[in-house]
Amino acid sequence: MYSILEPARPAPLSAVSLVLPMAGDTVRAGFPSPAEDFAVKRIDLTAILVTHPQATFLLKVSGFSMIQEGIFDGDTLVVNKAIKPRHGHIVVAVVDGEFTVKKLYQRNGRIKLQAGNPTFPDIIPHDDQTIEIWGVVTACIKQFTV
Repeated sequence: MYSILEPARPAPLSAVSLVLPMAGDTVRAGFPSPAEDFAVKRIDLTAILVTHPQATFLLKVSGFSMIQEGIFDGDTLVVNKAIKPRHGHIVVAVVDGEFTVKKLYQRNGRIKLQAGNPTFPDIIPHDDQTIEIWGVVTACIKQFTV
């Protein structure tokens, strides 16, 4: 059974803004660019990451099934429940009562949840299984050890 239902959920993010300085528009991951173009402007991270505050949640990732999508163990996902899930979206789903993050495959009336790691199987729902799409992942926050 496939549905878009609302299981118990954590409290949504508050609409408090987090405004931080942004140094320049981009940083090269190849050859360095001249530092003289360095300009500081302020950016509201909430405005970038949270489009629906009452429907947006943070979830911590545990596991390695989505590494080819750039989602790693320990990352924090920004999940928006107001977005209608579509084919190709990375979603948080509830499979038999357990949360999981996978890529949604939805074609010709068939759905499956695709792993982003070839060592993990895709989840193809069977008759006695309940799969609920809980929300769409809109961002992944990574923290590095310093």
